[in-house]
Amino acid sequence: MKGRIFVSLFALPFFGVGVWMLWSIATTIGSAWQMGDWAAVDATVTNGGFETHTGDDSETYEAYADYRYSYDGRQYRGDRVGLASGGDNIGSYQEDMGRWLQRAQSTGSSITVYVDPENPDAAIIDRSIRWGLVGFKSLFLVIFGGVGLGLLIAAWRAPKEKDKSLEVYAESPWLLNDNWQTPAIKSDSKSAMYGAWFFTALWNLVSAPLPFVLYEEITEKQNYPALLGLLFPLIGIGLLVWAIRRTREWTSFGPAPVNLDPFPGSIGGHVGGSIELNVPFNTANEFNLTLTCAHSYESGSGKNRSRREKATWQKKLIAHAEPGSRGTRLTFRFDVPDGLQPADTQKDDSYYLWRLNVNAELPGTDLDRDYELPVFATGQRSRFLSQMAVEKSVNKQRAADERAVRQVVNLVRTPTGKRMFFPMGRLLGPSLTGLVIGAIFAASGGFLIFHEDQVIFGSIFGGVGALIALACLYALTNSLEVVQSGSEVQTIRRVLGIPVRRRSLQRDAFARFEKGSSLKTQSGNKHVVYYSIEAVDRQGNKLVLGEGFRGENEADVAIELIGDEFGLVNAANDGRSAGEGVFGADILA
Repeated sequence: MKGRIFVSLFALPFFGVGVWMLWSIATTIGSAWQMGDWAAVDATVTNGGFETHTGDDSETYEAYADYRYSYDGRQYRGDRVGLASGGDNIGSYQEDMGRWLQRAQSTGSSITVYVDPENPDAAIIDRSIRWGLVGFKSLFLVIFGGVGLGLLIAAWRAPKEKDKSLEVYAESPWLLNDNWQTPAIKSDSKSAMYGAWFFTALWNLVSAPLPFVLYEEITEKQNYPALLGLLFPLIGIGLLVWAIRRTREWTSFGPAPVNLDPFPGSIGGHVGGSIELNVPFNTANEFNLTLTCAHSYESGSGKNRSRREKATWQKKLIAHAEPGSRGTRLTFRFDVPDGLQPADTQKDDSYYLWRLNVNAELPGTDLDRDYELPVFATGQRSRFLSQMAVEKSVNKQRAADERAVRQVVNLVRTPTGKRMFFPMGRLLGPSLTGLVIGAIFAASGGFLIFHEDQVIFGSIFGGVGALIALACLYALTNSLEVVQSGSEVQTIRRVLGIPVRRRSLQRDAFARFEKGSSLKTQSGNKHVVYYSIEAVDRQGNKLVLGEGFRGENEADVAIELIGDEFGLVNAANDGRSAGEGVFGADILA
C-alpha cells in the first residue's frame, strides 16, 4: 500500500500538468467557437508593440495593445490581443503581431476587432486558433499527462505482491506471474495495438506544428533545406498505417491464446500446445512458429541507459493446421534441450524470457503474434497433443529446412569428389546494415576528435565504429569454398576473390561436429540467429565447413547433410555418419 501511495504522489504533478494543458487547449478551442459570431468593428490603436522576456536559457515575446472602438453608439476600450494570454516563442507570431500593431499606431490606421454583442466591453483583435501553440501544449498533455495517468493506473491496478516464501511458489514459481495461472497464455497483441496508437499519437503531436513552421521558413526565408523537416510528418503517416494494421490484426484474430501442453513449457522436455484461430481453414495457409529464449538486460548508465535483448537459443517450426472450433486449429511441439535458462517471473535489471512468435501471410490481414511463455526445467512432456499432428508439423519443417540448406551450401559433384561454395554477399542484409551503422559511428568519432577536441571519447566511439564496419565489410566480401577430394577435406577462404587462407582435415581423423552462433540480428522482438558448422578432429583442431544457416533447425540439417555427403564418420558412433539420426548423432551446441 505504501508503494502505491508513493507512486501516486510522484505521478500527481505529471497528471496535473496534463489536466492543466487539457483545460488550456479546451478553453482556447471553446473560446474560438464562441467568438465566431462576434461583431467586427473598426478600432484605433493607442499603444501597441511587443515585449521581450529573458529567461535562463531562452527568450519569449508578448504582443500588447490598447485600442478604442465604438459599438452601438458608445465608446469602449480594449487590450486583448489573442486567445492565449502571456508570451511564448512558438514561431514569430508575437513579434509579427507586435510590429503590425506598432505600425497601426504610428500611421493612425484603423484595425478590425471583434466585439461580443451581449457584452460590448469584451473585444479581441485575433480570434483565430494558433495550431502551432495548441500542438506544443498537446505535447505536455500527452507526455506529462500520459506519464502521470499511466503511473496512477499502474499503481492501483498492479497485482498485490506475492509472498515468495510460500511453499506453493517454491514448487511452482511460474504462479508468481498473474499471466501464468492457467495453461491458456494470452498474446501481447492487444497491448501492442495500444502501444502503437500511443506512439503514433505522440509522434504526430510532436511533428504536427512542423508544417506551419516550415511554411514560413520556406516561403519567407527561402530556407529550402528546411524541407527535410517534412520527413517527420511523413514518418507520422507511416506510423498511422502501422497502428491501423496492428488494430486490424487484433480485430481479425481476437485473443487467440496458446493452450500449453505441458504446462508450463519444459526445458529438457517439450514446449507444445494448440491455438484456435478465427480464420477459415485453408490448406494453402502456412503458419510459422519461432520459439526464442532471450536474455533481456540493461546497458549503459544514466541518460544512456537502455534495455537490450540477446537471443541465446532459437528454433523454428511449421505448425500443423486443421479445421477447428473457430476455423483453424494449430498444433505444435518443440523439443527443448537441457541446460537453458528458465523464464524469470520477477523482471529485474537482467532476466530471461521465452517468446513464441506465430506469423502467417493470409488474405486480407497477416497474422503476427508474440506470446511470452512460462518455460521451466521440469522435464515434462506433452500428454494430450495428437502424435500424428506433431509428426506432420516436424516433417513440414524438416522439408523446409532441407530446401533452405540446399540453397545455402551450393553442393556440386566434381571428378575427384564434392564441392560446396558459400559466395560473397550471402549475408547481404545484416552485413550492409552493420556496415552503415559502423561507418556512422566511425564518422561521428572522427568529428568529435577533429572538430570538438574530444580525443578520448571520440577515439573510443570511432574505434568501435571502425571495428564494426571492418567486421561487416569482411562478412560482405569473403567467400568460403569446401572441397572433398579422396581422404581429405580442404577449405579455401577468399576476400574479394583473393585466397587468404587454406586449411584441411583428414576424414579419418574427424571426431565430431560443433555449431556456433556466428551472427545475431534483431528487429523489434524478432531475432534471427545465424549458425556456422565446424568439423573437429581428435586433436581439437577446428575447420569451418559451412556458415549462414538461419536457426538451429537449418544448422542441424546442415550437419547431417555435410556428414552424409562428405563421408565424415564419427568413430565413437559405431562408424555411422556424424549427420545420421534425427538431427545428428553427436552435436555440440
